[in-house]
Amino acid sequence: HYQGYQQIFIGSVMNDAFEFDYLVFIGRFQPFHQGHYHVVETALHYAKQVIILIGSANSPRTPKNPFTVSERTAMILGSFEPDDAARIHCVGIPDATYNDNKWLIGVQKAIANATANTPDATVAIIGHDKDESSYYLGLFPQYGSFMVDNYQGLSATPLRATYFGDDAKARNDASAVLTDTSRAFLDAFIHTTHYANLKREFDHIQSYQAAWRDAPYPPSFITADAIVVQSGHILLIERGGEYGRGLYALPGGFVDQGEDFYHACVRELIEETSIDIDPTILKNSLITSQLFDAPKRSARARTVTMAYYFELPNSAELPQVRAADDASHAFWLPLSQLDASQMFEDHYGMICRLLRI
Repeated sequence: HYQGYQQIFIGSVMNDAFEFDYLVFIGRFQPFHQGHYHVVETALHYAKQVIILIGSANSPRTPKNPFTVSERTAMILGSFEPDDAARIHCVGIPDATYNDNKWLIGVQKAIANATANTPDATVAIIGHDKDESSYYLGLFPQYGSFMVDNYQGLSATPLRATYFGDDAKARNDASAVLTDTSRAFLDAFIHTTHYANLKREFDHIQSYQAAWRDAPYPPSFITADAIVVQSGHILLIERGGEYGRGLYALPGGFVDQGEDFYHACVRELIEETSIDIDPTILKNSLITSQLFDAPKRSARARTVTMAYYFELPNSAELPQVRAADDASHAFWLPLSQLDASQMFEDHYGMICRLLRI
């Protein structure tokens, strides 16, 4: 383990004194800033090649994950001189919510593919212990680890909050910790429809949280969701409203006072999809249920949900559904067409967990 490198190495050059064949840097880079640049610059000094694994590659655009893998790759590579950029290999890594092993397999395969031409290569994970999101640094005993300082304590989270906020001066000041390429990209992105949609959702989240700011304790909410499958199809809704607009979601919603999880699930299922089904058939089709309580599963507030998985009897015809309540569309989707990049919050991970896919 290498600890405490504090010097920034300006202008790495090829030489025969590299300590590693590959250093691997894992992150989301939303956006790529000077702290990230510091880590990559250090990696370029100590390794022949640098592999950058870009997380949340299968996430839809949200205020937390506003930029695509290709956009983040362009920010990263454009921040370095061509000779250095040629030694950087960017690979997107999909999230696998509620399945760390699946995520680890994806990372291991990405590293194996990138190092395939050098089977005896020396490989290490480079990074720093920023917060609880850096837990992955201890998940790779087969590789070495190369720890660097958190450059100026930078984090992308407050940068995103400033970028989508209303204070133009603060946004301009924050841009100073971006690389020139990242700054140019963000300056152009702010004029796009994507930014307008993300800004609207960010403002909704801020207003939602402000409404509970004077509560004696941080609020927690309870919801229930329905995973209904029949003949290889899953019942989904398209979200209306300001939060998650246009994303596909499981039918569900908040649990009313005096209502248990199961009856809230059934009520929300019927309210949002208008599915015409005998309650007894639905109850007899219940396969399993599970509580999902990841603290940050919802951007608005701590939200715990109970998901119920129903497998309806196979049929040549799927039940008719029609959107109602706060859903803009209700439909049956073939399971083969599930796409994490189109799914709301952690619903894709919930589906994969309960259906074991």
